[in-house]
Amino acid sequence: MNKKITSSQSTSSQPISSQAISKAFNRKTYVALTVGLSVLLLSGCVTVPDAIRGTTATPQMDLVAVQSAPQIYVHQEARFGGRVISVTNDKNTTRLEIATQPLDSAARPLLAYPSVGRLYAYYNGFLDPVNYKNQLVTVVGPITGSENGMIGQASYRFVTVNINSLKRWREVKEVVSPPQPIGPWGWGGPYDPRWGRGFGPTWGGWYDNTPARVETFVTE
Repeated sequence: MNKKITSSQSTSSQPISSQAISKAFNRKTYVALTVGLSVLLLSGCVTVPDAIRGTTATPQMDLVAVQSAPQIYVHQEARFGGRVISVTNDKNTTRLEIATQPLDSAARPLLAYPSVGRLYAYYNGFLDPVNYKNQLVTVVGPITGSENGMIGQASYRFVTVNINSLKRWREVKEVVSPPQPIGPWGWGGPYDPRWGRGFGPTWGGWYDNTPARVETFVTE
């Protein structure tokens, strides 16, 4: 006698209910939004490191203005940063030639911007050229005036600064993938062989098959 198989005993797969999909979507959306909010909060808390905070809340950072009339700014505390072009060691001091760049809210040089000018920054002591040449730095100290120098065969008037504090930065390269639309299975949705990897429809839109790119970040 054949035994009747009830629906609860059937081994065939059942379709996913809309309620289950909705719950999965809401859960993944919550996680993604939480992560995104955390990143925004962390980026909003970026501050200038204590080592280069200086003694004033508004240090001079406009090198172009200082270049136009350096005598007006003598003794004013400044904060400048950029890439060290050369290191010159004298008996008791070290001179850094810096190609300055604009600074972000954490006083890090902004790599996407061109140099706004050169300066000579003098440090009372020895700095090894191996550790500083071609490195990114931020210096804080009083403006002392200007002096003549050379860039290649061209004469150049360098703003001069005495270094009270100095910060050397690291450049880190990271692979950044393009953001993907979010679906009930997370970012990008499940792999569907009909569309191939990296392209196809999702609940939030279409996959982005743009190649990942390498970006350089400035960090401590």
